[in-house]
Amino acid sequence: MLKILLLLTSVLVAMPVAAVDVASRISDREIIESLAELKAGQKASEEKMDLRFAAVDQRFAAVDQRFEAIDRRLDSIQQLMLVTIVGIFGLIGFIIWDRYSTLRPMDTRLRGLEEDLELRSPEGSKLTRLIHALRELAKEDKKVEAILRSFSLL
Repeated sequence: MLKILLLLTSVLVAMPVAAVDVASRISDREIIESLAELKAGQKASEEKMDLRFAAVDQRFAAVDQRFEAIDRRLDSIQQLMLVTIVGIFGLIGFIIWDRYSTLRPMDTRLRGLEEDLELRSPEGSKLTRLIHALRELAKEDKKVEAILRSFSLL
């Protein structure tokens, strides 16, 4: 039994050795030709890659031109918006100036009337005091009373 086991073990161990194939001898010339073919293939691959990179560079250049065109358009739009904003502020300034210059003469006239009529006097305005004086006069003078009644001042 031991002999059988030894025989099986030796057969199993020897099998991988039997599977090894001895390669034929390659000459130096064949090696050099293979290297030359590899170099030629490498050079062709490099040329293809260079062409592809050149094509990608052209695409990037076209995209850069598009971005530059968009930048120019945005700059013109930005300038237009700035001009519009300046125009709006100018219009607002003009409106404020116009309002002030229009109201100033009227304000001056009203202040003059206030001073002339003494509207802020504690005894009352000149007009109110004048009406009171005429009413007192109307108590004694019938002509004045008739005139005040005709103007609905009594």
